Amino acid sequence: MNRENAKKEEVIEVVREYLLEEFLPGEDPEALEDSMALLSSGIIDSIATTKLVLFLEERFFVRFEAHEVTVDYLNSLNDIANTILEKVKGK
Repeated sequence: MNRENAKKEEVIEVVREYLLEEFLPGEDPEALEDSMALLSSGIIDSIATTKLVLFLEERFFVRFEAHEVTVDYLNSLNDIANTILEKVKGK
């Protein structure tokens, strides 16, 4: 596994733990797949999305623009990790 893939996996695991703890208590961690649609399927609603963005900003020291708080950037664990890594790289 290369360094970028390792970092992506780290981001995914941090976000997975947060989602399970905050919004999906008692759910099987294995059931929350990296490509599972979170926003478009309704697993995460608008309030949860706001809380998620605040968590991501604080945890990864990034800032989201209004247009980035959408399905295009936050729909799955893969999308979230890709967005975070792009933001961190762009600093």
